[in-house]
Amino acid sequence: MSRSKSKHRAGTIVLALLSPLLFAACPKNDPPPQPQARVSRTARPAERLPPIPTSFNGERAMDHARKQIEFGPRPPASPELEKTRTYIVNQLKSSGLNVSLDEFTATTPQGEKKMANIVGEIPGTTKNIVLIASHYDTKHYKDMRFVGANDPAASVGTLLEIGRVLGSMRDKPKVTYRLVFFDGEEAFCENWDDCGTEAEPDNTYGSRHYVSQLRAKDELPNIRALILLDMMGYKNLELGRDTLSTKWLQDIIWQTGRELGHGKIFVDREEGVGGDDHEPFIRAGVDAVDLIQLSGYPYWHQADDTIDKISAQSMKIVGDTVLASLPKIADRIVK
Repeated sequence: MSRSKSKHRAGTIVLALLSPLLFAACPKNDPPPQPQARVSRTARPAERLPPIPTSFNGERAMDHARKQIEFGPRPPASPELEKTRTYIVNQLKSSGLNVSLDEFTATTPQGEKKMANIVGEIPGTTKNIVLIASHYDTKHYKDMRFVGANDPAASVGTLLEIGRVLGSMRDKPKVTYRLVFFDGEEAFCENWDDCGTEAEPDNTYGSRHYVSQLRAKDELPNIRALILLDMMGYKNLELGRDTLSTKWLQDIIWQTGRELGHGKIFVDREEGVGGDDHEPFIRAGVDAVDLIQLSGYPYWHQADDTIDKISAQSMKIVGDTVLASLPKIADRIVK
């Protein structure tokens, strides 16, 4: 997470949804859901169905986070980030996703840097595309060993586990899902205000490049929503509402989280965020939401943003909620 983000710092059962997405996500050796009783015409079926389990595994997500941390600090164009990139690509392929690299060269305060966004795709039955994303680089400090457990190993681990669940679907979803891992989200200057301009900031290199590629390929109109994960693995998780995020998209995710029993996690206080990877999409007219905790996380860009600050439970809460929200989002955008 980059410097320009404001300092306004911040269960496990999924309600049944009438969608093949979550039914397909259940492990094949699980017992099938029990038949549903007939519901009257005046009842609200979505609220009457018993819960079913999700196959999102928080411990798997934690293992992914741990692996990244073992590589060490992972700034752009570093050997450690290259190892991380290889790991992410291999995990996505093992989950059955179509994987590609969006390679580019960025002009930074430290000169030209080779970068690469990673894209894993689950094709849908329509041209509509929903992006689920995280950055995967860590901020570089000359005099600090910063391993970024929450920023961004936890969100990368969560996204990889979401990819495994989506890759296990038996039927094509309504929309195409793309998992995008952005390079170059972090600023190169330690003091972000010393570098970059409003038009060309010293951060969000990967997301800005990806938006430009979508525009060049005339694919931007097909991008109907972006769900961004960033700093959402803290063991004392509380997610406020980012003020830049698109309200309808945020409402679906927050309501779903509460339906899953996570009302103390998805709270209504404002979370001021600036300079994150959803901003280039919002400026391009794409509806987007940022799941991020700034308030109440004292380890942001500190050496002690380490593995003990994050939890498998927090990652599972976010993963379950995102997966349960996807059918609702698809129903909204596919008429």
